[in-house]
Amino acid sequence: MATITNHVNDTICAIATPAGSGGIAVIRVSGSNAIQLCDTIFAARNSNKTLTTQPANTTLYGHIYDNNEIIDEVVCTTFRAPHSFTGQDTIEIACHGSQYIQQRIITLLLSAGCRLAEPGEYTRRAFASGRIDLSQAEAVADLIAATSAAAHRLAINQMRGQFSQRLAQLRLQLLEFVSLIELELDFSEEDVQFADRTRLNNLTQEIKQEIQRLTQSFAVGNAIKNGIPVAIVGETNAGKSTLLNRLVHDERALVSNIHGTTRDVIEDTITLGGTLFRFIDTAGIRDTNDTIESMGIERTFNKLQQCEIAIWLIDSTTPTQQIEELSQRIIPQSLDKQLIIAFNKADLIDPTQQHTIQTLAQQLAARHPHATPLYLSAKNDTEIDTLEHKLIETAHIPTTEGSDIIVTNARHYNALQQALEAINRVADGLANNIPTDFVAQDIRETMHHLGEITGEISTDDILGSIFSRFCIGK
Repeated sequence: MATITNHVNDTICAIATPAGSGGIAVIRVSGSNAIQLCDTIFAARNSNKTLTTQPANTTLYGHIYDNNEIIDEVVCTTFRAPHSFTGQDTIEIACHGSQYIQQRIITLLLSAGCRLAEPGEYTRRAFASGRIDLSQAEAVADLIAATSAAAHRLAINQMRGQFSQRLAQLRLQLLEFVSLIELELDFSEEDVQFADRTRLNNLTQEIKQEIQRLTQSFAVGNAIKNGIPVAIVGETNAGKSTLLNRLVHDERALVSNIHGTTRDVIEDTITLGGTLFRFIDTAGIRDTNDTIESMGIERTFNKLQQCEIAIWLIDSTTPTQQIEELSQRIIPQSLDKQLIIAFNKADLIDPTQQHTIQTLAQQLAARHPHATPLYLSAKNDTEIDTLEHKLIETAHIPTTEGSDIIVTNARHYNALQQALEAINRVADGLANNIPTDFVAQDIRETMHHLGEITGEISTDDILGSIFSRFCIGK
C-alpha cells in the first residue's frame, strides 16, 4: 500500500488529466509556493502580468519557457488560498496534450522546487484543510469511477455533504444528552437528573431507526455502485460464453464446441436501463475427473451463492434427464435469488419439441418461488432484448431522488453496523436501568463510530489506505 507524506505545505505537481496524448492536458500545482514557482517558468504573452500579481480565479495566457526555449503555449488559472480545491494556493496549467510537452513541464516544475504528488494527495489536502470531510473525499473517487446515472447521482449527493450533514445531526443530538448525563455524574451524590429519560429513550429509538435505515440502504447502494451480480450457470456447451459476449457486446469469453472450455469465472459489466449489471460467466457443470475443471465448477456454485440474479442457461437440445440432474443442484442453491431459466438454442427446436420444452420450463419454474422461463438463441441474438428487459425488471433497484441518502461505501457500512450495536446497548441500558456511566459510554461509542465515517475520528493508517487508492493528480 502506498503511503502519503505529511508535508502538507510542500508544493506538489502532477498531471491531472488521463495518461496519454490528447488535445489538452492539465497540470495541477498546489502548495504554499505554487504561484511563485510557476512564475519562474511562465511568461505572459504581450503583457507584463505575472501569476504572482494575478487576481484569484482568473486565467492568464502565455508561454512555458526552459531558459530561452518555448516549450508550449498555455493558459494558467490562478486559485488563491483558501478558495481552491486543496485550500492552498493552486495553479492549473492547461497545455497541449503531447506527452513530451507534459513531461517537459513536469520536469521544469521539479527543477523549480516542486515534488511529485502522491496518490490522492490533492484530495487529502482538501480534507486536511477542512474543505471536505472524509466521506466527501471518498465521494470524489466514486464520482470519477461512476459508470451509471444512479452511481453518479449518489456520488454527487455524498460529495455535496448530504450524508455528512445527516451524521452531524445525529452526533449533535447524542452530544447534547451525553453532556447532560456526564453532568449528572458530577452531581451523583445529590441524586439529580438533568437528562429527561423519556426524551432520551425516544431519541435513542429515532437514531436507532435512522442508523438501521442507512445500514439497510447499503444493499441497494452497493448494487448501484459495483453492479448487480448476475451469474450465468448451466451445463457445458449450453452457450453461456456466447450469451455473456452478447450481453456485454464484446468477445470477452472464448467460445468453442469443446466441453469444459471455460474453467474459471469471467466477469464484465454493462449498464442496462440506467442500472449497472456485473455478468459472471462460469464453468459448465458436469461430472469430470479434470482437477482444474473441477475447481472451476466449485467456483461456479460459489458465484451462484453470491449473485442476486442467476441465469440458468439450458441447451434446448439437451435430454430431459440431464436437465433434471442439474435442477437438483441449481434450484436448491438459488431459492433466495431471482432465477431466470433461459432455454438457449431455441432456433434448433422443431415444432414437435416445443411443447415438451415449454412443459419442462413450467415444471422447473414451479419449483422455484422467483423463477421466470425464457426462450432465446444467444448465437442468433434472438430474444436477447427480452432477457435484458427481464433483468432490468428483476433488479428491483428503487428510483433514487436527489435528497436520498444511500450508503455505497463498505467502510461506512461497517462503521454504521458498529454504531448500531452501540445504540442498541444504549436502548437496552435505558430499558434495564443500567448505571448512567455505562449508558454514557455507549452513547460516546455510537458517536465515535459515526465520526469515523466523516473523519472526525481517524488515524493515519485509515487515511493512508483511503487516499492511496486515488489516482495521481486527484
